[in-house]
Amino acid sequence: MKRILVGLVAGLVPVGLLVGLAGPSDAAPQNVVRTDNGLVASKTVGDSQVFDGIPYAAPPVGALRWKAPQPAKPWTGVRESKVGNVCPQQANSEAPDGSTTEDCLYLNVTTPSKPSGKPRAVVVWLPGGGFFSGAGSSYEASKFAARGDVVVVTVNYRLGIFGFFGYPGLTGSGTFGLQDQQAALRWVQRNARAFGGDPRNVTVAGESAGGMSVCAQLTSPTSTGLFSKAIMQSGSCAFDWADNSQYPGQEAGSFWVPAGAVQAHGKEWAAGNKAKFGCKPGQSMLDCLRGTKSDVLVDDTLEFVQIGYGQTAAVPLSPAGALKAGLFHRVPIISGNNHDEANAWLSAFGDIKDYPQLVTNMVGAQKAAQVLNHYPQTNYESPAAAWGAVTTDRLWSCTQVASDQQAAAKVPVYAYEFADKHSPIAAAGLGAAHGTELPYLFRLGGYDFPMSATQQTLSNQMIDYWTSFARTGNPNGAGRPHWSPTGVREVKGLSLAPTDQSGIQQVSLSTEHQCGFWSRLG
Repeated sequence: MKRILVGLVAGLVPVGLLVGLAGPSDAAPQNVVRTDNGLVASKTVGDSQVFDGIPYAAPPVGALRWKAPQPAKPWTGVRESKVGNVCPQQANSEAPDGSTTEDCLYLNVTTPSKPSGKPRAVVVWLPGGGFFSGAGSSYEASKFAARGDVVVVTVNYRLGIFGFFGYPGLTGSGTFGLQDQQAALRWVQRNARAFGGDPRNVTVAGESAGGMSVCAQLTSPTSTGLFSKAIMQSGSCAFDWADNSQYPGQEAGSFWVPAGAVQAHGKEWAAGNKAKFGCKPGQSMLDCLRGTKSDVLVDDTLEFVQIGYGQTAAVPLSPAGALKAGLFHRVPIISGNNHDEANAWLSAFGDIKDYPQLVTNMVGAQKAAQVLNHYPQTNYESPAAAWGAVTTDRLWSCTQVASDQQAAAKVPVYAYEFADKHSPIAAAGLGAAHGTELPYLFRLGGYDFPMSATQQTLSNQMIDYWTSFARTGNPNGAGRPHWSPTGVREVKGLSLAPTDQSGIQQVSLSTEHQCGFWSRLG
């Protein structure tokens, strides 16, 4: 399973997240808040108060490894605002040294410093990272909270083999990370008021794997009542991929698989690696694995990055199937992609020269002529640009459009694409690739990426759209173009770019990304 996924999910880590760069120094604690488990102190960051490293569930260690999240234990005294451990993952831009620490179920709360006369809306952010990397603490939300007058909660959840492992007889196989997210949402319900938030006005949001998590929560019966709005950035229930579409040798698939398949893979993987676990005579495999050191397991964390459905209350159906059938929570949605999403994976193909062969490898010889006729190389500045357009439309934009259409039949859906081709974290020539919208909302790694005046204006407008939606269910307001919810047959929304490019304007996402063609191609 890892062999068919690693190249895809590696690209799902948000582009350019930087950790350890110089941000504002931690100030002395400013506020103390009583949570249901004890007192927590804040630090001042910009115009906000930040409460880092609050445990929302017990450490999932020992006998609690691969079990549903359990309540955190109360503490005495006042917990200082200090970032908690990131969940186990291999070294990456968010965790340069990696992590093997399973005591990681922490969240971070950011509130505006300015007092409010009424409870504020709450935004709960689920980080991306392909379900195998990432951390809530990478998304510093002081500007987002203060400008938007909202409370922001960023969340860690179990990843990779620790969050999505499966084995025959293991209750919850393939869903532990999603269960963690729900535990964090329940913590918000219990504690939002202590931070000035309104537990009746919660928006769950995320990007990439975080966006797919949001869609999973939209379709989960056990998340009923935990949120009233949803934001899916570059990730949807319908997301899937074709053969050889984001790296050579890739097999077609999706992040949603039957729990039985996750369990069968877990059994096969465990049997093939038993020698390194140090199992005792007569010990069951699950007991042996629960006793195995985390640094041994993290070596194979990429083996388990798919969500199992069909055997748990949390994910009884494939999220894709549930959304298509109309089985989802009736809440307003913001949903969108980046204009050049798949360009983040072009490097996997090296120096791209044979565009027709790449198309043939993806769709087969029988359909390749149709794709090449619809996306002639002469329409693009290079073979790589043509390939980027094909894979952006097929994998990212049109799967998001499909989810938008299904949801829009029941609820307001505000569709968008991020189109700034010169984001401060965009690699040269790749345009508005995957993840490049993130610094317009957050201080990634606590760092202010340099922006032009027009980009800063776009950032302010995006925060205003997002937070107005969180407060009211409608993103509109003064100082930004009007945003209408999409229809069902044709997905229309906003293209978000600075005024020295195309500006913010109306766009048909269905037409721009050739979704009718891909639907007919099958």
